[in-house]
Amino acid sequence: MKVSFMEIAVSPQENQLKKYFNLSGFRRGQKEIIESVMGGRDVLAVLPTGGGKSLCYQYPAVATQKLVIVISPLIALMKDQVASLRRYGIPAGALHSGQSDDDKREVFAEINKGGAFVLYLSPERAQKEGFHRWVQNRTVGLFAIDEAHCVSQWGHDFREEYAQLNVLKKLCPDVPVLALTASATPTVLDDISKHLKLQKPERMVHGFYRSNLYYQVELCEDEDAKLLLLLQSIKQTPEGRIIVYCGTRKVTESIAAFLQKKFGKSVGYYHAGLTSEVRTSTQEAYAKGELRILVATNAFGMGIDQPDVRLVVHFQIPANIDALYQEMGRAGRDGEHSTCLTLYSKKDKGLQSFFIHSSEAPDEIKDARWRNLDALVNYSEGGECRHAEILTYYKDSQRIERCGHCDSCDPKSARRIQKSVTPLAKVDQVVTKLKKASSKSKKIINTDDIVLDEMQEKRMEVLKRWRREKAKELDVPAFVVFGDLTLRQLAVKNPRTLDEMKNIYGIGDSKLEKFGWDVLAELGDPARRL
Repeated sequence: MKVSFMEIAVSPQENQLKKYFNLSGFRRGQKEIIESVMGGRDVLAVLPTGGGKSLCYQYPAVATQKLVIVISPLIALMKDQVASLRRYGIPAGALHSGQSDDDKREVFAEINKGGAFVLYLSPERAQKEGFHRWVQNRTVGLFAIDEAHCVSQWGHDFREEYAQLNVLKKLCPDVPVLALTASATPTVLDDISKHLKLQKPERMVHGFYRSNLYYQVELCEDEDAKLLLLLQSIKQTPEGRIIVYCGTRKVTESIAAFLQKKFGKSVGYYHAGLTSEVRTSTQEAYAKGELRILVATNAFGMGIDQPDVRLVVHFQIPANIDALYQEMGRAGRDGEHSTCLTLYSKKDKGLQSFFIHSSEAPDEIKDARWRNLDALVNYSEGGECRHAEILTYYKDSQRIERCGHCDSCDPKSARRIQKSVTPLAKVDQVVTKLKKASSKSKKIINTDDIVLDEMQEKRMEVLKRWRREKAKELDVPAFVVFGDLTLRQLAVKNPRTLDEMKNIYGIGDSKLEKFGWDVLAELGDPARRL
């Protein structure tokens, strides 16, 4: 029999939310997700970092008094969640490679008692024959797949073992599946549904709006400018933890060495090239507060839940908006004001381009990665409200026109990292390494510093208004239509034909076909259109 959400969640006689989790209410989106899975439906749920994904599968276990099986990629995350549930008095356990046989037998003995139990497994263990035989003889209330974007080759962190999790639907076709991720575009959600064999899944995208975060992107001329802004951002953040994300291991170590000279032992670094023991000790030191500033590649982040990260800096742009958003989401998880600063140089695109070129992925995957990178570049070069653009990009259920707390909406905010006027004392080794790493990237003609004349300004205003209207019509972020640099070049060069438009930065064949005639019409008589 299906359990009514309203009967369980709202009943004053059995308020499980307060009783088991000591919570007075649900966060945005949680209630709808829980209601659907408890109604026996498959669900694709996108709740950003800090949005409360874990409650969406933990609550149904106690509400239905059934076994809930959670697929999770990290042993450390499993251990943390099991410990947390047990503190609340909720039966929970995990099966992983670090356990003894006695530990595993104890977990099975608890499950055999019946009732509520939250069992955590790795995706690899879910493929084992022994698990297949065992699970088919159990009454399972729900399968939850955390970090579900790992299923999709279009996502930013594809993992082969995740792609085989469609076995769950084969083993237990009547058990609902909840696929959870912190960031996934509609294309990625389609792919997740396809690979997991979900049956008419409900899509629930909530909570991408983080009102306590100040989003800022700074276009930097060179590495010196980035280092100045990095130092200034730390100066303006006297309290709380700081994460600095870099694109490569070498840059990570160089930046860490640079900051260690300035701030001593409070600075550490983390990347996948370190030994498991070093990574674990670094992560523990950061969690304990022994390290205040951590310089890291994208290897650091999954499962990290430090509430007082006041500043996240991207020293180099990542591969796509999904990665950027997820890493920015480490900031301000306690709800307090925090700043997310992206330091963008046009040379940075060269690094990500190198990664794509070097990949052995099929051409269709590479093509998707190129499109994702272009979207991130356009976001970085864009001039519209940062939060509004993110909400539209992910098709969040909530939309806003202007947030009032990003570099576009409030450029004079006290939370904005200010450009320092103090010259940077050269740290030769760091600067040389960073310049060498980016010296091969493609040179892009820059019109940012050109002062527009009156007619060019009018063209720019017309083009921005047209872009906003077109983006709203298509339900896409403005940067998906054109970035600010493209509009600026259009305003300056004022092309009169489609052939002339081909020479504008950011306009390829696809965009020329979609928007070319519209743009030429807008440029025809800008004064009349204002």
